[in-house]
Amino acid sequence: MDYKDVLAQKIGNIVNIDINEIKEYIEIPPNSELGDYAFPCFKLAKELKKSPQIIASEIGKKINISDDIEKVDVVGGYLNFYINKKNLVKNTLESITNTYGQSNIGEGKTVVIDYSAPNIAKPFHIGHLRSTVIGGALYKIYKALGYNVVGINHLGDWGMGVSKTIAGYEMWKDEYDFSENPINSILKIYVRFNKLEKEEPEITDKARNVLQRLEAGDKDTTDLWKWIISISLESYNKIYDLIGCKFDSYNGEAFYNDKMDRVIKILEDKNLLVDSEGARVVMMPDNMPPCIIITSAGTTIYATRDLAALLYRIDNYNFDKAIYVVGAEQTLHFKQVFKTLELMGYEKYAKNCEHIPFGLILDENGEKIGSRKGNAITLEEIFNEAIEKSLKIIEEKNSSLENKEEVAKMVGVGAIIFNDLANNRIKDEIFDWKQILNFSGETGPYMQYTYVRTQSILRNAKNVKFDNIDYSKLLDNEAIETIKKLKEFPEVIKSSADKNEPSIISRYLIDLAQCFSRFYNEHQIICDDETTQNARLLLTKDVGIVIKNGLAILGIETPEKM
Repeated sequence: MDYKDVLAQKIGNIVNIDINEIKEYIEIPPNSELGDYAFPCFKLAKELKKSPQIIASEIGKKINISDDIEKVDVVGGYLNFYINKKNLVKNTLESITNTYGQSNIGEGKTVVIDYSAPNIAKPFHIGHLRSTVIGGALYKIYKALGYNVVGINHLGDWGMGVSKTIAGYEMWKDEYDFSENPINSILKIYVRFNKLEKEEPEITDKARNVLQRLEAGDKDTTDLWKWIISISLESYNKIYDLIGCKFDSYNGEAFYNDKMDRVIKILEDKNLLVDSEGARVVMMPDNMPPCIIITSAGTTIYATRDLAALLYRIDNYNFDKAIYVVGAEQTLHFKQVFKTLELMGYEKYAKNCEHIPFGLILDENGEKIGSRKGNAITLEEIFNEAIEKSLKIIEEKNSSLENKEEVAKMVGVGAIIFNDLANNRIKDEIFDWKQILNFSGETGPYMQYTYVRTQSILRNAKNVKFDNIDYSKLLDNEAIETIKKLKEFPEVIKSSADKNEPSIISRYLIDLAQCFSRFYNEHQIICDDETTQNARLLLTKDVGIVIKNGLAILGIETPEKM
């Protein structure tokens, strides 16, 4: 039962205002003494031309008390509703199954999510962690809501960067070993080329020559380019597999090489291209800088490719929403691209395009993380270190644990992901090993440990029966607060999609774990009274289900033992 629907219907019957609008206004009070739900009548004052206090009083007198609503209080301009606790317990716990939280509200709608997008010929470094983890969580969030989700990895697989790598490979390939870890050797070549370029600028001509050969379709150069892409993806897929990240398309920049003429033609036909200092640009409103389409050198640019990609995604996916999970520094770029798409005549799609920005990754001293011993920190290094540290902790705390290596992998990987998603994405992320792997703080290991505790309790119980539960055994404050929190889960998933904010789920899970911890500390779950025990075990089971489901949506696995 959705109590907000029930309350909105009751209020709507009295004030004759759209029920969906009323439902949006209904809140959950910060203190349960103020009720289980609250309706602020300030929202209706202008429309009804009465003070909030009078509106609240008039509605309160007319609300019908039912089996679901025990009491209605009028406090100032608020209507505070107290729901029938026994019905709440029964309705909530009976509704929780292994698919709890999933819905079909997105059925028939398509969401395209562009995320991760590393540059080929370079190891997967820490700079791509946030896009990958946030985008991966959004992919699963929309899936849980029934949307058709298309995950796109827009690889950086074109331009001077990869051309420099190919040029260097052609010069120095015999000096490197590509049998063990080819991506590292490729990176060394790229770094070497850039270093030499500072001393001998003329070497850049070799890279330009490579790019010309690629554009001309030279077979040998193209085959080498494809090989570099393949070994890059082989390296990236190790990380994607480790964190359960899925993509439906790996169409990168090169894929749109033959699709940009269409963008330019549409802009020309609509007289949108303007000459500016040798470049061709689209003028933007509201004092926004022009969107460059063709540079003064006569080449296309990122905006041109992104517009070509949007047209392709419109044609092939007919999306209802297009999401770009890219750092905050690209905010202006996407504003320009989306506005240009609108000016091109695609208003319907442009208004449904959204840039999802995020903050930087900082160390515990607040410094931007970018290098270690002069090299970019790779995600492989980070995850390996997290797994090693987790294994060491497990060895110290529970050396007899079965499958220690597998559990350490779940804990280490989960710790990194949860740390990234624990706070609002626009905030900078603090990367502190002591905090990340803390089993008692607001961390991934703490959430996994809470789940493991629920499973341990269930395994240790005897004569468990989940039929004919006496729900009156769960009317104490700690149980009620936990059950109320469980009831929020479907709405939490919906809210996280509405705001494209995975941290809403993370914070909810922390709150749920803390509610259950209070319940666990105050009440003996396995006890002599079988009726009480079965009721408390059902609550414990359902908490486990919701934590497992919530962590899975974030991309985190849950071990059964730790």
